[in-house]
Amino acid sequence: MKQLVLLAAATLTACAQPSAPMVCTAPLKPALEIDLYFGRDKQAGGEVSETEWAQFLAEIVTPRFPDGLSVLNVEGQARDPASGGRIVRERTKLVVVVVFDAPAHRAKVREVVEAYNQRFGQHSAFRSEQPVCAGI
Repeated sequence: MKQLVLLAAATLTACAQPSAPMVCTAPLKPALEIDLYFGRDKQAGGEVSETEWAQFLAEIVTPRFPDGLSVLNVEGQARDPASGGRIVRERTKLVVVVVFDAPAHRAKVREVVEAYNQRFGQHSAFRSEQPVCAGI
């Protein structure tokens, strides 16, 4: 599944094209929503626990995005080409961040993904980005 996620992420990144500037109604401002999907299965077996996740969130994610983020528990599934195309399912943490400083966020996102991969033996995290109007 990790290989499929990596392929899908690369495909989505490759198709990004510049678009017209977003027009937002006040008090909203143009922003970018970043969705990061972190599969919880560990390559060595087992699953990233809630305690491990909370520690990762506090040490790695929050310092890079201190203005706020959301975490949702989701159930992911994908076709795994390595297993003959069978559907594999995995519990996943979805981190949603809205930034107003694009593209300065890219290094922060890369650091978060690399730290997760290293800490939990993952290959990558699925990522999507979309322009939004946001504000308080």
